[in-house]
Amino acid sequence: MPALVLLGAQWGDEGKGKATDLLGGSVDYVVRYQGGNNAGHTVVVGDQKYALHLLPSGILSPGCTPVIGNGVVVDPAVLLSELSGLNERGVDTSKLLLSGNAHLITPYHATLDKTTERFLGQRKIGTTGRGIGPSYADKINRVGIRVQDLFDESILLQKIEAALDFKNQILAKLYNRRSISPRQVADELLGYADQIRGYVADTSLVLNDAIDQDKVVLFEGGQGTLLDVDHGTYPFVTSSNPTAGGACTGAGVGPTKISRVIGILKAYTTRVGAGPFPTELFDEDGEALRSIGREFGVTTGRNRRCGWFDAVIARYATRVNGLTDFFLTKLDVLTGWERIPVCVAYEIDGKRVEELPYNQSDFHHAKPVYEYLPGWSEDITKAKTFEDLPKNAQAYVKSLEEMSGAPISAIGVGPGRDETIQVNSFL
Repeated sequence: MPALVLLGAQWGDEGKGKATDLLGGSVDYVVRYQGGNNAGHTVVVGDQKYALHLLPSGILSPGCTPVIGNGVVVDPAVLLSELSGLNERGVDTSKLLLSGNAHLITPYHATLDKTTERFLGQRKIGTTGRGIGPSYADKINRVGIRVQDLFDESILLQKIEAALDFKNQILAKLYNRRSISPRQVADELLGYADQIRGYVADTSLVLNDAIDQDKVVLFEGGQGTLLDVDHGTYPFVTSSNPTAGGACTGAGVGPTKISRVIGILKAYTTRVGAGPFPTELFDEDGEALRSIGREFGVTTGRNRRCGWFDAVIARYATRVNGLTDFFLTKLDVLTGWERIPVCVAYEIDGKRVEELPYNQSDFHHAKPVYEYLPGWSEDITKAKTFEDLPKNAQAYVKSLEEMSGAPISAIGVGPGRDETIQVNSFL
């Protein structure tokens, strides 16, 4: 059954776009199942670089149908802008399918997101301020606006009025901000209706039919495992489920139809935003990783925090996602280090811990326990097979595979579309 989930096995930004694009030529459907335009993928095709925020990476692969599932929250202005930008560059976007059950990010969601973060001060979560969290909150509170509501003006206005009834009280009385006009919001959203209508479909039905017809369907998560609202470093997480289970609820496909779950790992570790990060570096090695790896957020431009590879996190990702394979990215960034530290366990209150602590306080106080692996100085960007890698680079990959608990089936040796070593087929 050719249905695969591809997700981040760290804190996001692992290179899912490159992995998805690599598979895109063999895949019939690529599905985003959660998140919003807080996710960012950079995909390099030839000498062209594409930054995707909301659209599935498969939109760059001819013959592949990109799908935005019901679990995604959609800012219609961002969606249309991204589509327009790709069209101007000659990319065909006409095959995009958008779930009518996906929730919308409205102007008041972004306002609340930014205002709340400022109000929290030092206790802020580190959100992108794009309204993703407030949109998901409205979904759970059952006052959300869905894509299908754009096509019924009366229902749309009623829902906006219901959502703003309480929010305007908060804006005015707590944050000293002006209240927001429901009519004005409705008019803005209605302005997108005709442009979006042609993309809207019952995507759950489409995807289940495709799988039953032996089509290859790839489910693409945004963010990463450690940002999952249930299984991540709460509260420093996103507002949805990037883990493998989120693919089922976010696309309307049952778990028995998923055949493989592929986790994307960087050869080191990064994260954006606040929260614990045991292997984070504050020295010249951290700056070197950031500079060589170009570790700046695709969506926000923020510097990513950088650290050495954390095998504890990798094992955790294998466990909570049921990973069958890893795709290791950015191995080339580590070229030039004489020896490379790898975190194999944590020290917490003087005790060695080899699994991710479930207790938030323990994780905040975790200190990395390192093993040191020999590095390499040879250029690996031209390597086409595993055997082309220097012996020390091969040993590094094998060590990470053994520590992480799943086979490393592909290795990124450069940013380009063709700079990947395929060890095992994903299909």
